[in-house]
Amino acid sequence: MDKISFEEIPALFGSVGKLFVDKKEELCEMDAKLGDGDLGLTMSKGYDALPGFMKDEAGAAGGDIGKMLMKSGMKMASLVPSTMGFLMSTGVMEGGKALKGVNEMDAKALAAYLKGFAAGIQKRGKCEAGQRTIYDAILPAAEAAEKIAEEGGTLEGTIKAALKAAEEGVEATKSMVPVFGKAAVHAANCVGVADQGAVAGYYKILGLHNYIVGG
Repeated sequence: MDKISFEEIPALFGSVGKLFVDKKEELCEMDAKLGDGDLGLTMSKGYDALPGFMKDEAGAAGGDIGKMLMKSGMKMASLVPSTMGFLMSTGVMEGGKALKGVNEMDAKALAAYLKGFAAGIQKRGKCEAGQRTIYDAILPAAEAAEKIAEEGGTLEGTIKAALKAAEEGVEATKSMVPVFGKAAVHAANCVGVADQGAVAGYYKILGLHNYIVGG
């Protein structure tokens, strides 16, 4: 697969939604130990609905992937009005801004979406790298994707590089000190444990990977 057409974008995100439905209980169990325990519910509810929002907006978007993502992200925010829900929906909207006027997703467009998504998370969450959040998986994934795409890599090569970087980002959170939420209160219990938000970020990339590469 070298490119993803406008019409295929809902299916691309449908792959992400399916994975989060499959991982709902796992994420909730992880989050219950150091967070509010609803991470899996938020991610599965939001991303499972996102392809439907995209199909609803497809006609008005007129082939513009960016427009479809921005409108769909707004609907997603209303559906999952939680901290993580707002982070995800803002990421989708900012990723959409990066693709305004784009009618098919190639390697560079995928990298632009991931960079925009990461920027949205940073903007909404006011977080920085190394603070043990989802940003620590998404940012390295976006940077790796940008590097490969700029070097002329394929769509598959770009998402594979992003996935590897996200996985490494998750691993790195095991030695990070949390600064947000309940995890910060129970920082001692986080040593050697992957941040659940970063794991969710990895699954987001894995869902995209599974559609593009197959899995």
